[in-house]
Parts: sequence; C-alpha cells; structure tokens
Amino acid sequence: MTDRTVANATCLGCGCACDDITVVVKQDRIADARNACALGAAWFGDGTVPTETRVNGRSASLEQALTEAAGLLTGATHPLVYLAGDLSCETQREAVAIADRLHAALDSLAATAATAVLAAQRRGRAGATLGEIRQRADLVVFWAVDPSTRYPRYGSRYAVEPRGVAAPQGRNSRTLIAVDVGEALGPADADGRVALAPADEVDSLEMMRATVQGRAVGKDARFQPAVDLARRMTEARYVVIVADSEPGPVPADPARAEALVTLAQALNSPTRCALSTLRGGGNRSGADAVLTWQTGFPFAVDFARGYPSYRPQADAAALLGAGEVDAALVVGSPATLPEPVATPLARVRSVAIGPRASAATFRPAVAVDTGRAGIHEGGTAFRMDDVPLPLRPSLAGERSALDTVHALRDRLGA
Repeated sequence: MTDRTVANATCLGCGCACDDITVVVKQDRIADARNACALGAAWFGDGTVPTETRVNGRSASLEQALTEAAGLLTGATHPLVYLAGDLSCETQREAVAIADRLHAALDSLAATAATAVLAAQRRGRAGATLGEIRQRADLVVFWAVDPSTRYPRYGSRYAVEPRGVAAPQGRNSRTLIAVDVGEALGPADADGRVALAPADEVDSLEMMRATVQGRAVGKDARFQPAVDLARRMTEARYVVIVADSEPGPVPADPARAEALVTLAQALNSPTRCALSTLRGGGNRSGADAVLTWQTGFPFAVDFARGYPSYRPQADAAALLGAGEVDAALVVGSPATLPEPVATPLARVRSVAIGPRASAATFRPAVAVDTGRAGIHEGGTAFRMDDVPLPLRPSLAGERSALDTVHALRDRLGA
C-alpha cells in the first residue's frame, strides 16, 4: 500500500451519505477526510479496525468460527437475523438469503423509523430527492428538528445554503421557519419561529391541513400561529417540511407521522411540497431497499412459514424482549444497535459478523471482525432520500464482511 488520496468517497456517518469526501491515506492509515463534518471525521477515524475471530471467548480460525456459527443457527428453533450498520447493500442481500434459509425473523435498523414507514404505507408520501430540494425549495420548515446536530451537512449541501434553479442566491433566496415543539427546537438562525406545546402538536398539524384545504377552523389562540404558518406555506413556490423520522429512544407518535404526511400531501394542491424525513447513517436506508426488493417488506419480516410475511408489531426489539428468539445472527457493526435490541441479545446465543464484532457488548458466542463498508469495502449504499451511491474504499481490509457472510451462507446451503 502507498500513500494516496481517494476522491469522492461516500461517508456513512449519517443519512446524508456525503459523497464528496476526499480521503487522504498515509502509511496505511486515514490521515484526513476532507470535506467531512465532525461526525464524518469520527466515522472515518484512522481506518483501523480489529481483526479478531473468537469462538466462546477464545481465538479461533475463520473455519472454526463458520462451523460453530452454522451449527448454532441451524440448531435454533426461533432464530433472528439482524442487519446492523456499516454494511453494503450487497452484504445485506447475503444476510437476507440466510434468514430465508433459516426460516428466521429478519429485521434491521429501519425499525427505528417504523412510525414514519408505516404512515407512508398507509397514506403514501409526497417526497423528493435532496437534489430536488436543493434546486427548488424556497420555504423550508424545520419541524421540531435542528439538522446541524445529527445531520451536520444537511443545510450546507441541500436545504439551506446551496444555490439552485429556484434559489439563485442560496440562503438569501430561501425562508427558514423553525417549529419548536416543547424542547425540540428548530435551527437558531431561522427567519421565523412557531412554538407549540407537545400536547398540541398533532392537533396543530390537523388544523394546518384544514387551513390548506380551505376548511373553516376555529380561532383558538393555541393554534393560531400554526394556522398562520399554513397560510404562509400555501403562498410559497416549493415548500419542504423537514422532520426527523428517528427522533430518539422514545417511539414517535404514529399520529404525528401520519399528520405530517397528510399535511405535505394537502399542500400539493395549492403549491408544491415535499416531506424530507431525516434518517441515520450506516446504510440503514439501504436495508429498507434491500428488504423491500428481496421480500416485499421494509423491516420486521418473518420467514417462519417458509415465505416472507410482514409483522411490523413484532420487530427485533419486541421479539427479543418477549423471549421469542433462541439464537441470533447480527451482521454489521454492533455499536450501531439500538439499546432495546442490544440489551436482550445478551440473553441469547448469538453470532456477530461485522466491524468490531469482537467488542460487542452482548458477548456473542461467535464473533468475526470484518472491514467497514465505505472504508475497507466497496459496493452500494443508499442516502436518506433513497438515492443509491457507490462506496469507494480507501483501505484494504483483512477480511470482507461480504465474503464472510457469503461463506456462512454457503455453509448453511442458502
């Protein structure tokens, strides 16, 4: 290996999946990730990952690990396959094939956005690519979210600063409105603010939709700021409502997700509107795409009957919490697991394959460290707006996640 630079690398540190990163490699370590935000720089790090293979806490060969993993999984009555973060779509597809072979439950990080996904399934969704938002949006409404904290370059690359066809002066061509819901605040530099009590949020959204549709609304002072905002939105050329579909450990209100969807749909009568839902990193949007492509469903899939069925109320966290899983295969970085999944995994015999698998807090019976997609492995990943992007590796990993999962699939006859 020689010192070099890798242009147009894709960062999976958050759902923006910025693909303009220049990675500088010196002495087989990442010395710099130019254009990356602090979150992206931390995701790239220096590119080093462990290269351990462990069986029951002891060092083992890959052959021993695959043999033990195959025996553990095939001996299970109710296995679970879980897609964690930092995987390519190609590796995710191999894991889906294993779930099919095992007649297992199959889930991914997509379940963290379940309320938004289910609302879109019920109602449809008026969305747009981030490129279209950059080119056309003149009014951006940040609904209870400031992207600068979890999606640092969302504003600079897409919704706020860039110049576009309908925003020739960039930020000066756009109006930003922050809707603050309790302590969930929008950007500090917004041009206007609307404050709502959390208990009034869903009702405010319904009042806004009624206003957009020209229906009579009352004059309750609690909702007047929201009604005024709705009227202002109908006067814009192209409105974008930005909301976080993964707001935190507390499950989002399904009524809120559906109300945002229906408001965006209603606005497409008097003007144009897109709902931009923010998603986390690690190619979790890719997991949605792969599962939908391979099974017809985006998350919480069950192969127990020999074919895929959809059980959105029985995702991995619910199954593990109820003790319905007796073995698990986690593919991807264990550090990306949500707490409701990681904690009960400690009570289940498991196999972990992915970046830093040997450091998993749930102590898998079999752990195989691999490289990380986007740093050590190529392939495909999806941005939060479902646009596929190529992954350009900058370092050579000792072991590929794709090859390892494929080898396990071969052992299982999948």
